[in-house]
Amino acid sequence: MAYSSRNQKVVPAAKDALNKFKYEVASEVGVNLKDGYNGDISAKDAGKIGGQMVRKMIQQAEDNMTK
Repeated sequence: MAYSSRNQKVVPAAKDALNKFKYEVASEVGVNLKDGYNGDISAKDAGKIGGQMVRKMIQQAEDNMTK
C-alpha cells in the first residue's frame, strides 16, 4: 500500500503566502519561530499557531460571504 500525504496544498502557488501567514500568526500569539526547522516547539505552541490561523481564515471566508 502506497503512502499518500494529506498535507498537499490545494493551490501550490500559495505556499509562500501561507508560510508568511504562519510567521505573522506565531508572532501574534507569542511563539518565536525561526527560519527552517521548528520541530522543537511544543505541541501546545504549534496548536496555538494552527488554531489561530484557522480562526482567521474562517473569519475571512465569512466576511467574503457577507459582501
